[in-house]
Amino acid sequence: MTAQPEPCPDRELLLHGLADGELDAAHALTMEEHLRNCSACAVALEDIMRHKTRLQQEDARFRAPADLRRRMSAAIAKEGGARVPSAQTASLTRPRFLKMGKLSSLNRGAALASAMALAASLILFVSSLNPTAGLDEELVAAHVRSLLATHLTDVASSNTHTVKPWFLGKLDFAPPVIDLEKEDFPLIGGRLDYVGGRVVPALVYKRHGHIINLFLWPAGKKEAATETRDGYHILAWTLGGFDYTAVSDLNMAELREFEQALKKALL
Repeated sequence: MTAQPEPCPDRELLLHGLADGELDAAHALTMEEHLRNCSACAVALEDIMRHKTRLQQEDARFRAPADLRRRMSAAIAKEGGARVPSAQTASLTRPRFLKMGKLSSLNRGAALASAMALAASLILFVSSLNPTAGLDEELVAAHVRSLLATHLTDVASSNTHTVKPWFLGKLDFAPPVIDLEKEDFPLIGGRLDYVGGRVVPALVYKRHGHIINLFLWPAGKKEAATETRDGYHILAWTLGGFDYTAVSDLNMAELREFEQALKKALL
């Protein structure tokens, strides 16, 4: 049996970061270029992704037996309802009573902390199994990051003939770039971002001081949901072989105007 080649030692951590969507656009682009020329790292990434997919499958999840769930529920109920009997309380000296009360409070606090930690772990685990929720979180994070890190654009221009060619050679597809200044949604530039496990273009528009980040990628790769998350509106649609997702703090009504204006310009 032929041994599987080892990935480059200085790239191993970056492979996991790429698989988990934790790399910034620059490092992600560097890694994608490296993978085109390094079969060992490419095989290692495939192995990482295979394990992630396996862990997300239904039969890989642990389900507690019904008897265990009943015993845990009974233990929690007993702990929550524990009280020092009044007959015993009368016979206890004050120091002894205080000591027992303190221990009881500590036990209840520990049980509550454990329950909260378990609940948080379950929420994180369930979120990891919901790719749409994870993608929407990444989109909002990318939008906020562009505003906080003063990295709103890599190419700052309202000229589509400047912005569109800038993406050539940096992506494996050519994104359509439209200026909507006549509809009061002027294009102010574009940049590369890293969302959903791949490098994607972000076209940046403006409306009355509000920034709109428009992310797009080939249809069928990843699908975002239309929703409001952390105070930011997410509007997703598919058109002409691309999935589009607009993220902004602009109200949803005007965001839908932006969607209609872009569709009209592209059709």
